[in-house]
Amino acid sequence: MKVAITSLYLPSGSKIGVGYQVHYLANELVKRGHDVTVFSQTGPSADSTYKVEVVPSGRRLRSIQFAWNLRRVDWMQFDVLAAHGDDWFLWGCRRPRHLHTFHGSCAAEMLHARQFNYRIKMACWAMFEYATCLLADELITVSSVTRRFIPGIKHVVPCGVDLDAFRPADTKSAAPSILFVGTMLGRKRGAMLLDLFTNKIRAAVPNAELWAVCEEPVDAPGVRWLGRVPLDRLAELYRDAWVFCLPSSYEGFGVPYIEAMASGTPVVATPNDGATEVTANGTHGIVCPDAELASTLINVLQDADLRTRLRTAGLKRAQDFSWSRVCQMYESLFSSTSTPRELAPVRTMQ
Repeated sequence: MKVAITSLYLPSGSKIGVGYQVHYLANELVKRGHDVTVFSQTGPSADSTYKVEVVPSGRRLRSIQFAWNLRRVDWMQFDVLAAHGDDWFLWGCRRPRHLHTFHGSCAAEMLHARQFNYRIKMACWAMFEYATCLLADELITVSSVTRRFIPGIKHVVPCGVDLDAFRPADTKSAAPSILFVGTMLGRKRGAMLLDLFTNKIRAAVPNAELWAVCEEPVDAPGVRWLGRVPLDRLAELYRDAWVFCLPSSYEGFGVPYIEAMASGTPVVATPNDGATEVTANGTHGIVCPDAELASTLINVLQDADLRTRLRTAGLKRAQDFSWSRVCQMYESLFSSTSTPRELAPVRTMQ
């Protein structure tokens, strides 16, 4: 099939997770015999096997300009349009079967935002999300919890993970290590983890290390600040760490959790929609209250048998998010005869 995909972001121009998901999805679709064109504000990556059409987005209000300029595309040259955002202005445009994938909910993110200005911003974007519900033929979400905030979603197709890039290793780092990937401030709550590590975890495990993959500089005893790292280095860190911790207050899905699982690294999280769903309510990882986070991490670092059980459970769960399986679900929806009943056997979310 000739498949058109829209995404403001791609790895060549942004570290935003949606761009990486679109990149992997498009590559896998090409591998499966489809003719794929991605419409984005940036060009292809070195390993892109799909075609890219660069759509101007300007310097200000990039999402708005990008979405408006998508109206100029002749969508009828494609068999299906799979939008991953920014299709709000396509009303009145002739287009083929139109799918839209929500990678979370701006309304949900608004509720978890701490800054007033950011809440207002998310509220505005939520209006665009609701407009999409009137445009697309099929509404898809990467996790079932998003259905609470966006009406009309029938299908759950999870995010995927590259099982070749993110794979387990036979050995771990010499010193007990906790890997964090995110931001210090905001909903990722790296600052909270840093405080617990400095004041509680190091006291119980003196040689423990916290590996911080984040933009904000971090300087504290036992902390290795790594800044931003390339994908191959990130995969290496996942393999080497004893435990991965992302204590977010909100995740629409939580790709880092499945990257850690695929790498054979135990996952510890605090309650958020993405972590709860990805770990199947803690079956394939640990989801604990904030008050128990430090003691839980200490327990995981000190209990080799527990780490082995979590590793085994995580590796098993990661198979549910292979790109071949995710693409199979999208291919089912590319057909106009697809129904929720037909998709039920291949859904990964319980």
